[in-house]
Amino acid sequence: MTAAPARAGKVRRTTSGTVLSVRDLHVRFPSEAGPVKAVRGLSFDLAAGESMAVVGESGSGKSVTSLAIMGLLPSTAKITGSVTLHGEELLNRNDESMSKLRGDSISMIFQDPLSALTPVYSIGDQIVEAIQVHYEVPAEAARKRAIELLDLVGIPNPDVRVRSFPHEFSGGMRQRAMIAMAIANDPDVIIADEPTTALDVTIQAQVLEVLKKAQRETGAALIMITHDLGVVAGIADRVTVMYAGRPIEQGSVDDIFYRPRMPYTIGLLGAIPRLDATKKEALATLEGNPPSVVNLPPGCPFEPRCPMSTPACLTDEPPLTPTDHPNHYAACIYSGKIAADNLGYADIFPAPTITPSPLERQRRDQRETVLHLEGMKRHYPLMKGAIFRRRVGTVYAVDGIDLEIKEGETLGLVGESGCGKTSTLLEVLNLKPPTGGRIVVLGKSVEKLRGKERKHMRRDLQVVFQDPMASLDPRMPVFDLIAEPMGVFNYSKSDIAKRVNELLSLVGLEPGHANRYPQQFSGGQRQRIGIARALALEPKLIVLDEPVSALDVSIQAGVINLLDELKTKLSLSYLFVAHDLAVIRHIADRVAVMYLGKIVEIGEVHEVYEHPTHPYTQALLSAIPIADPEKERTRARIILTGDLPSPANPPSGCKFRTRCQKFPTLTSEQQAACIDVVPDLYDVRGGVDHNSACHYNEEVPVV
Repeated sequence: MTAAPARAGKVRRTTSGTVLSVRDLHVRFPSEAGPVKAVRGLSFDLAAGESMAVVGESGSGKSVTSLAIMGLLPSTAKITGSVTLHGEELLNRNDESMSKLRGDSISMIFQDPLSALTPVYSIGDQIVEAIQVHYEVPAEAARKRAIELLDLVGIPNPDVRVRSFPHEFSGGMRQRAMIAMAIANDPDVIIADEPTTALDVTIQAQVLEVLKKAQRETGAALIMITHDLGVVAGIADRVTVMYAGRPIEQGSVDDIFYRPRMPYTIGLLGAIPRLDATKKEALATLEGNPPSVVNLPPGCPFEPRCPMSTPACLTDEPPLTPTDHPNHYAACIYSGKIAADNLGYADIFPAPTITPSPLERQRRDQRETVLHLEGMKRHYPLMKGAIFRRRVGTVYAVDGIDLEIKEGETLGLVGESGCGKTSTLLEVLNLKPPTGGRIVVLGKSVEKLRGKERKHMRRDLQVVFQDPMASLDPRMPVFDLIAEPMGVFNYSKSDIAKRVNELLSLVGLEPGHANRYPQQFSGGQRQRIGIARALALEPKLIVLDEPVSALDVSIQAGVINLLDELKTKLSLSYLFVAHDLAVIRHIADRVAVMYLGKIVEIGEVHEVYEHPTHPYTQALLSAIPIADPEKERTRARIILTGDLPSPANPPSGCKFRTRCQKFPTLTSEQQAACIDVVPDLYDVRGGVDHNSACHYNEEVPVV
């Protein structure tokens, strides 16, 4: 990978000192209820080469801030304050004037690259346009620059892929192409708005490395907008924490992570599942929701959710004031008490103790098996032709896996998108014979189930989906949504009414809100409704498909704690699918790592995480950021190259060998074994529940 030089003749106006200065920024939008105060009094300075992260829950004003700086807000928005770039005011400029700066002096990387890229133009043409719209550069020179940029951001065969269209790139490649476009003119400021939210952890690691390299190559200042505090720990120099449209804590990354002085910041840090956790504890939860920024009551906006609140918090909104460390500011009247008493999240946000269920105190081999997959396969025909269709191949979605879940146990299923996780779930939920192998649910083989037996089995097998809004009928009130499965099984009306109230209380919702509709609840509350619906028929096994991936970290913590509590109370078993290995470490007892339809490593969570032996598991664990700046500075990253191969044309032998970081270091004789022989799951720890499918298993600690 070669470095793309800065554009010839480009002279950086600011090589040190302040590049971007924001002073008392306010953004308001009109609404029927009154003005929406989206941003309220944000100020910061950004120096050349510096990285600043802006964090907070959804609706805190992060993205509105970035759009205000870029001049991309609608004309109805009222913006006051000051935003200066190289000392020149940006606010109140017309679109023509801002267009001369956007993409040249200041650029932006958007959250969804597929929406940000024009689908009818090639990637190369769009980068060329970004260069030529600002400078008179010959087409040949601009295309050469585009190829250099694609090479810089790690696009393979850039001279060929420069002619590709956005839909021909994977999600990670599209995001890298967006970064290439953003740095095409050597900008002074780069704003990255949630650039890794929708990506797999391995692709996220690639994109973050590319972003760091792009910043080094250009010397640009970087604003990283994200809700992932692990990403913040690894990339930021300074952090601004926002709540209800205003900054409530600002300081260096070490100040924010090691010496937080605002309860909200402390709660966010305590709500994160930690990949490096050695003890299973309940997460800190921020009860309630952020306030509406239309008519804010007097006092601290965080007061209704703050365990430290007193009547003094209800009078005036506290300003940002200096703390006990230089250049560290917090908007809390008790920041001095937090510093003096060295209060952490366990002191401010007391979490419930996780008590193991009686089942968990039994030996695993003494418990009933609720799900058993034996050599399970799901293959799909690959067809071609519109009129005369013919089979031209096979998609090996799941290619022979063995799994076992015991009563009261949680099995985490992890891997990149396309590895076969969802296909495995669908096979279990269908309760029908797979392409090959066996599926046994609660001691009954699904191939022997018939109509009534299959219907009865569905009482014991329920599912919670990733997107609660998509899985709940918006036309039905919550009572009917939860009652529907009970009606199918002929519960009496009195029993249904009693059970719905019990379930709402069980998942932490008000029974009195049963007549409301899903759209009247927050995302975390909707997910709790989905969980209540899944529990309605008292199931024994619940399948959870990425149940917390779409939630803010504070809401995610509450749902994870709830699932832990329900598992203990009701002796439930979970099949938990996720791409976030930190969540899996917190909630699962055992973990199975999938790659291209195969399980490559499986065992008890602490064994697999502390003693990973398969190169793919090591790469996955390495890719997960840890919310600890010191650890992030010293960790060695394993960056996988390339994308997941097609399941319709998997590699021979070991399916991971085409991306394996260990494969190039092997001798030609050892490589031949990887190419020709499919590895079995070997017992790697001798008598410990831990198996790995690698010919050359070797433990490499990465957490």
